[in-house]
Amino acid sequence: MKESIQFNDIEAFQSAYKSNPRRKLIQNAIIKSGITSIAQNNEAVIAMKHLYSTEISTGDITAQKHSGRCWMFAALNSLRINLIDKLNLKNFEFSQNFPMFWDKLEKANWFLENIIETADKNIYDRTVMWLLRSPLQDGGQWDMFISILKIYGSAPQNVMPETHHSSNTAMMNFLITLKLRENASILRDAAEKGASLENLRLTKAQMLEEIYRMLAHFLGEPPTTFDFEYKDKDKNYHCDTGLTPVSFFKKYVETELEDYVSIINAPTKDKPFLKTYTVEYLGNITGGQPIKYLNLSNEALKELALKQLQDGEPVWFGCDVGKWLQRDLGIMDTAVYNYEDVLETCFGLDKAGRLDYGVSQLTHAMVFLGVNIADGKPNRWKVENSWGDKIGDDGFCIMSDDWFNNFNYQVVINKKYLSPEQLEALQLPPVVLPAWDPMGSLALMR
Repeated sequence: MKESIQFNDIEAFQSAYKSNPRRKLIQNAIIKSGITSIAQNNEAVIAMKHLYSTEISTGDITAQKHSGRCWMFAALNSLRINLIDKLNLKNFEFSQNFPMFWDKLEKANWFLENIIETADKNIYDRTVMWLLRSPLQDGGQWDMFISILKIYGSAPQNVMPETHHSSNTAMMNFLITLKLRENASILRDAAEKGASLENLRLTKAQMLEEIYRMLAHFLGEPPTTFDFEYKDKDKNYHCDTGLTPVSFFKKYVETELEDYVSIINAPTKDKPFLKTYTVEYLGNITGGQPIKYLNLSNEALKELALKQLQDGEPVWFGCDVGKWLQRDLGIMDTAVYNYEDVLETCFGLDKAGRLDYGVSQLTHAMVFLGVNIADGKPNRWKVENSWGDKIGDDGFCIMSDDWFNNFNYQVVINKKYLSPEQLEALQLPPVVLPAWDPMGSLALMR
């Protein structure tokens, strides 16, 4: 074949395609019903039973709606379990709007600080363009959420309930991003004209006041104090008055946030196992908890997740949820679609190759609440999602163990479950990855 497609090449392609009459049937079926309907493997669907040898109870399923707050929902869903047990509640839900407000204000400051830091670089510098690409998206990471909790605390859902734009974030994000990019232009122009760092930050303060005002219009103002009222399972009424978000979190959550660490599986050549990593310009709070990952084998991730689940603790995790997902049934399984058989092809990239070549990255955060062990090994995992109760089994999804191997990238684990070798590796200074590394992706799937 020559460097460009020739007509005789096309004739050869056509002849090869028509050589198998079965292909016309497949073509007609796909055109009529779509590839996912044709390729669905019903044997795999039947095999994914919502039964687990280890299972943790939780509250009602939650719904992030048209927002990319999965990382917040997953974290708050995992933190509420002890509170429900402690207070003898049927259900409890944290306000997801509350941390969203502070995350967006802090992300605005983070973005403007990074614009000031890089003001001497050309506008077409790759780092500057990366910063300008998405100043205020919904997504985040575990360490970013911990930074919010440490500074701002938390609140019950009814203290700062959902608004139209907390559940439908697209227009809010567009308008605030529009303002932030304008602010970036102003700061870069001022820096070019010789403005001092002090003056740039005075200008930044005025910009953030405007961002706060916009956020308050979209989301409402976060409470400074509130009363915590609830009825337990025995219908006894309780009221704790004069709480702040910080005092509420300290009193009722009782979780040592510093004990939990992010473990990833990134099996690419540039990221040896038993090393720690961070990502340049990844974060939300200036001076907040830095992003830090310990890279381990996939088997190590599963072993740690199993230990934590079997001790009755949920596991926050990050994955590429859109791959081989039967969304309506909530099934994540590499066998659920026979794309290769239908299309007469093979998709040969492994997990490392998919990361290196942009096929896959972490896109969504959820919570492991259970696992089924067969012949001493896990074969399916119970997943609490935040897409409402119409997906899967009343909102709960199911993941095959092979899907875990291929598309799960991160688990958050209490350090007490790590081996001495892993704990030692955790103390290593992190290798700094560039901002565009796949491990810099954020959980934001909706």
